[in-house]
Amino acid sequence: MKFLFLLLISLPLTSYAQRDSVALVNQILAFQKKLNAEYRDKTTSPLKPADLKKFKRHTFFPINLDYAVDAHLTLTPNSPFVPMKATGSLVQEYRTYAIAHFQLHGKSYSLPVYQSKSLMNKPEYTDYLFVPFTDLTTGNETYGGGRYLELRIPKEGLEVIINFNLAYNPYCAYNEKYSCPLVPGENDLPVAILAGVKLDQQ
Repeated sequence: MKFLFLLLISLPLTSYAQRDSVALVNQILAFQKKLNAEYRDKTTSPLKPADLKKFKRHTFFPINLDYAVDAHLTLTPNSPFVPMKATGSLVQEYRTYAIAHFQLHGKSYSLPVYQSKSLMNKPEYTDYLFVPFTDLTTGNETYGGGRYLELRIPKEGLEVIINFNLAYNPYCAYNEKYSCPLVPGENDLPVAILAGVKLDQQ
């Protein structure tokens, strides 16, 4: 079955001091272009045939770098791999790799960050981290099942940028044939994340 996750567009994740607003905006634009191209291409699109014929582009929140937050990872090295509930029969095992701590609009939040058991042994995904989340837009402006983000394990240190402008919908938002990980309750953010992809499309 086709893998559910998008390939990452790389972003240096070394330290807060190296934050580059131009690079962040370019990364977001490249992400949006890639996502739209994938969904327009019948060989890669999860859309049903009738929806594919009508699809032009996703609708995104306006780019807002306030939602590209500096985060510190608190590692959880003894966390076991456990099945993450899914919308369908394909269930994969993840462990909590770390807890990401960050501030948004002056308030502190945290998100568990997961590592896939099946991916960690594949060379291109050894440093892959998975961040599903729900927020106050969920079920309104955004998909009712929540959205996904991807990170890479930083090469040095424990600081990363969580860029919510790169949030995307799981395939099951568009086609029930896919089995998508359900967002754990611990990953519900009590704030509206006005960034990333919306539910509607053009």
